[in-house]
Amino acid sequence: RGGEHLYFTAPAGVRLKCSANRLGPHVDTRAWGGYVVAPGSTTGDGAYEVTDDAPVAPLPGWLAERLTEPNRPAVVPLAPVRDGTRAARTALERECAVIAATTDGGRNNTLHKSACKVARFVAWGDLPRDVAERAIQGAGESTGLPPAECRTTIRSAMDWVIAHATPRQAAS
Repeated sequence: RGGEHLYFTAPAGVRLKCSANRLGPHVDTRAWGGYVVAPGSTTGDGAYEVTDDAPVAPLPGWLAERLTEPNRPAVVPLAPVRDGTRAARTALERECAVIAATTDGGRNNTLHKSACKVARFVAWGDLPRDVAERAIQGAGESTGLPPAECRTTIRSAMDWVIAHATPRQAAS
């Protein structure tokens, strides 16, 4: 819608991902798994045309650096949970694994869903809240989510589920 598309060749051996607003407002990038509307295409906004037919240039190093995913912290094995029932411990461990395996484009949503699933065990008294929150926090941070974002998401999920949890007898 009035913007430009700039095309670059990706550096060898690097698998860049798509991004939105990472480089700045209204600057999106498309790479592995992404697509763009290219010259020759027509949309409701008009036809896409080549404005400069220069050869495609290599992606500048400074730009490649900004688009390369930072190394994620190593996933630290969770300390065994010694509180709560066997089902609660199993649910916590499984949901932490689900969270830790999540990549960009869904990390916060997965964190929230998993925290909600575990929160019912907290509401039922099968798992201490602090134990669940610490484990889920570690899993969330291992994906690269900021600690404050993890805390806010986990608290929100826990608070809501604990306040609205179906009693265990009705959930069975």
